[in-house]
Amino acid sequence: MARKLAAEFFGTFWLVFGGCGSAVLAAAFPALGIGFTGVALAFGLTVLTMAYAVGGISGGHFNPAVSLGLALANRFSWEELLPYWIVQVAGAVVAGAVLYAIASGKADFQTSGFASNGFGTLSPGGYSMQAALIIEVILTAGFLIVILGSTSKAVPAGFAPIAIGLALTLIHLISIPVTNTSVNPARSTGVAIFAETGALSQLWLFWLAPLVGAAVGALIWRHMLQADETWERA
Repeated sequence: MARKLAAEFFGTFWLVFGGCGSAVLAAAFPALGIGFTGVALAFGLTVLTMAYAVGGISGGHFNPAVSLGLALANRFSWEELLPYWIVQVAGAVVAGAVLYAIASGKADFQTSGFASNGFGTLSPGGYSMQAALIIEVILTAGFLIVILGSTSKAVPAGFAPIAIGLALTLIHLISIPVTNTSVNPARSTGVAIFAETGALSQLWLFWLAPLVGAAVGALIWRHMLQADETWERA
């Protein structure tokens, strides 16, 4: 169990440090050319690389919503859910702290939103709370379906991290303008703590919506399964 928790901690750390780091550090300089697409790709690459690196140890969740969805799909033990959530959030917060320590080393650094999520005035495109709630639920549900489908016995083994990483990239390409993309309560928590906006006051939505979306995705997948397919624990 200790190895699983260590893998989840480091994997979530890598996701937040790499994904949010690309937004806070690289995307802040237009001349570098990373932009919107680069941030989306960075998030996808963090999941892809860590899924291959430590997925064999912990299942490579790196996301409380994913852990919940896998438990609902009978792919993950309910007894391990809370410990996974704790280390995932801890990994995200440590990543946020390390990222802040690096970013604040620049003389004219301003914390501002610090890659946090939000709606209304904190939405990159000014989208409402309703819009944020809908898109986060739908995209998290879709993410769970991709994860469950790509890790099932019905598809070739070894390619799941690629599908999952590309799915997360696509999710960011869709929803960065709306919420700055969460689909991951740990990712949202890890940077909201350091933001100088009202991100913490809106954090409830970025826990509620991904968890609801994960449950919806898991239930959809269970009803789509072939009768003769055996679930494989992640």
